[in-house]
Amino acid sequence: MKTLALLSALLLVSGCTGSLPFTQAEINNSPTANAEMGSDSFNYDDFAGVLKTHVNEQGWVDYEGLQSNRQQLDKFVTAMGQVPSGTYEGWNEKEEIAFLINAYNAFTLQSIIDQDPLKKSIREIPGVWKIRKFSLAGQEKTLDNIEHQILREKFNEPRIHAALVCAAVSCPPLRTEPYTAAQLDFQLDEQVRIWLARPQGLQIEREREKVSISAIFDWFGEDWVPSYGVKEKFSGNERQRATLNFISRYISPVEAQYLEEGNYELNYLDYDWSLNRQN
Repeated sequence: MKTLALLSALLLVSGCTGSLPFTQAEINNSPTANAEMGSDSFNYDDFAGVLKTHVNEQGWVDYEGLQSNRQQLDKFVTAMGQVPSGTYEGWNEKEEIAFLINAYNAFTLQSIIDQDPLKKSIREIPGVWKIRKFSLAGQEKTLDNIEHQILREKFNEPRIHAALVCAAVSCPPLRTEPYTAAQLDFQLDEQVRIWLARPQGLQIEREREKVSISAIFDWFGEDWVPSYGVKEKFSGNERQRATLNFISRYISPVEAQYLEEGNYELNYLDYDWSLNRQN
């Protein structure tokens, strides 16, 4: 356990250096990223197979292929419901967070492929977030329950917003591997970098003195205040300064300095709810 703790600490430090984003392929080929796969209390092998087969390096999903070959996903979803509640409650914080993120993403994938024909947007599925229930660790939960009543309420971990994928183009990209407790810090840090490197996450236009960030930072801005709130530097109100402070940890030093100076107009990007499907 001491070895795992030391490894996680080293990964977290190396993940906050402000280096350029890794590609998804570099992440998958990293021995560090894969060294501890399978060490969690729950087995993610089936979900790993789903993601590897049906998600490409850009994070887009082959929903048609998954819909016609869904047995592995359905098996995984069933297994998540069969975890005894007492077992889940005995897990550590990182095991719980990884389990919940994977559950949210798996349930979202299942919700999409349950539609025949496939919808053009997840928002066309009635009650997908608030009404449809899934079995999770012996309890019935909706997607909103998982995100808002558990992950956001129980844990001070705003990086989850880079990991929860709501099947839209403007969502952060879906990883080609499941989250694990042993690699959670590494994966979340890397996921934030990948998200912010995409035009749906962050756009800095110096010549126009304009910075645009994902609407996710607007919807859930208060989640960043406890850990990243600052009274000086950056632009905007308390929530906006906190999100910009967070963002500055994951971009180049030059871009981070520009954000700190605050001489720009801050905007939120329009959200594209089109399905994040492979072309």
